[in-house]
Amino acid sequence: MSKTKVTKIDVLAETKYLKLYNAEYINKNGETRNWAIASRKDLDTVKNKFFNGAEDDIDAVIIVATHVEQNKIVIIRQFRVPINDYVYELPAGLVDSGEDFITTVKRELKEETGLDLIQIDYEKSKTKAYVSTGMTDECISLIYCTCKGNISQKYLEADEDIEAMLLSKEEAIELINSGKKIDIKALFAIQNM
Repeated sequence: MSKTKVTKIDVLAETKYLKLYNAEYINKNGETRNWAIASRKDLDTVKNKFFNGAEDDIDAVIIVATHVEQNKIVIIRQFRVPINDYVYELPAGLVDSGEDFITTVKRELKEETGLDLIQIDYEKSKTKAYVSTGMTDECISLIYCTCKGNISQKYLEADEDIEAMLLSKEEAIELINSGKKIDIKALFAIQNM
């Protein structure tokens, strides 16, 4: 038995924010197989990671924010095309070219909620994690932080249909028990409040 090894990466489809690759690999039994990978990375970056051992850059941030004045978690309700419905989530967003994750956290928190970042809790935060490794190589930073200000929709982009809210621990637990659609990251954050 040999170790599983990716031998080839080809582009299946490509859009501005998402690419679909075919990874040809040899499984532990020596058989050639194929696996589809959704990625935010360009082909050169993916190949560099697979064949040269390059480290993943952070694609996105997920923000677990506590509003300091109200001691409540920040949750958003956002329309998501893949499920054709609204889902409860944590604020989040893609890291723009040249940005570090702190700049992205500030920008996305303000854009999606109108709130201002106060401080990041580096002890609780995880600067590199993966969200769904059976489907994607997306690498995220899970950032715990505090924020202040008033919720506003005035910073939303045209394609963002978002309602931000502040929930107490009790209200958040009610949400996860309500049967409403919720993102797994928001579910875990609420369960760990």
